[in-house]
Parts: sequence; structure tokens; C-alpha cells
Amino acid sequence: MLFHVRMDVHLPPDLPTETRTDLIAREKARAIELQQQGVWPELWRIVGEYANFSIFDVASNDDLHTLLSSLPLFPYMTIHVTPLADHPSKLRT
Repeated sequence: MLFHVRMDVHLPPDLPTETRTDLIAREKARAIELQQQGVWPELWRIVGEYANFSIFDVASNDDLHTLLSSLPLFPYMTIHVTPLADHPSKLRT
């Protein structure tokens, strides 16, 4: 199943620098791992925001929730999920 996901990150301004640096490094490592596994095939930055649009390819809603909650920045995110379906007018290659 494909899901379009918007993730907005809201790190507290008083978060210690060391904690912030560690969280961001762990988030990047986890994102790379999930992309290499093929479950996070698309990742796009939203210009001017600490946010992204992503496409996830997982088997179920529960799998997506498990994956998203495994992200180190998850506690600091607002996440909006849209399940996707094939469109009959899409060209297939």
C-alpha cells in the first residue's frame, strides 16, 4: 500500500544542542535505512519549512504506524497520512 505522508517537525527551542544534534543524526540514519529497505521510496523537503512530503510503501496502516513511530523525531512531529490508490488515467510504463 502506498501512503502520502506530510511530516512537520517541531523541536523545542530550548532543546539542548547535543540532544538536537543526536536526534537529527539518528533520524537521518533511520531514514536512510528505510529508503535502502525500499519502504520509503520518496522523500521531498518542503521549501522554507522543517517538513517533508514522503511516499511510503508498506503492507498496512499498522505497518506504517510502526514505521513512523520508529523515527527518532516522531515525538516532535505532526504527521498527516493519505492512503493512495491507483488512478485509471495514469500511464503505465
